[in-house]
Amino acid sequence: MPTAKSRTIHKHFRLDSGKLKRAQKVLDARTETETVERALDLAISEHERNRLAVEANQKFLRSSVVIRDVFGTLEK
Repeated sequence: MPTAKSRTIHKHFRLDSGKLKRAQKVLDARTETETVERALDLAISEHERNRLAVEANQKFLRSSVVIRDVFGTLEK
């Protein structure tokens, strides 16, 4: 997902060719560059989801909500 501010730069990496081929197949990418781009996009979006989940969890904990066990399954 290129943005208006993104730019292409040249980097050289030493990568495991087997991992790269597996990732290319899993991500349904046509080129190795596209594979790396998609993997980076996935890593960034996963980080954002995790950040939002932690934020929501902390907000919930700060809310001082009392949870009742109406079925009595937690009290043993």
